[in-house]
Amino acid sequence: MSSGVRAGLVSADVLRKEQQELQKHDKSLKHLEEESRNAKTVFRDKSGRKRNLAQEQLEQRLKAEAESKREEQYAKWGKGLAQERQQQQNVEDAIKEMQKPLARYIDDQDLDRMLREQEREGDPMAALIKKRKAKENKEKEKPRYKGPAPPLNRFNIWPGHRWDGVDRSNGFEQQRFARIANKKAVQELAYKWSVEDM
Repeated sequence: MSSGVRAGLVSADVLRKEQQELQKHDKSLKHLEEESRNAKTVFRDKSGRKRNLAQEQLEQRLKAEAESKREEQYAKWGKGLAQERQQQQNVEDAIKEMQKPLARYIDDQDLDRMLREQEREGDPMAALIKKRKAKENKEKEKPRYKGPAPPLNRFNIWPGHRWDGVDRSNGFEQQRFARIANKKAVQELAYKWSVEDM
């Protein structure tokens, strides 16, 4: 039977012996039952190795944090960094303006600076001020070639502060350009000749 005893008609001695054997067997397994009651579950992966769940949870949490940081960064980039900076600047300016008194007098330096920085249409000094600002902000410009048209070269480089425009070659480029021009002229002449009768 499923309980481990014999089925059918059995004598009392046999039943007693079987009962004693079952009790001995239960007593021998009692310590295993106690150990297994307090034992922790062992999780294994497909290959049979033990899994460290706490470590895996920590890794997943770190991965999720990194992912959320990256998504936050992309969301920030998606809005536009310059626009965000401009918006922050506008908020700071608005807060600064709100802290000022409502009545402004003639000796208010912020108001004076703001009015001076405004560009008005028809201002005769605006061009001069722009020119001065451009001169201050502009870095020193490299010298440019101001002579007659230089000879052609295959890179279309103009003379400047690194090259004086003097052709020191053996004439290969001039021959090349002459061949290209000749080939183009022959093709054009052949085309005109072929459509002449039409």
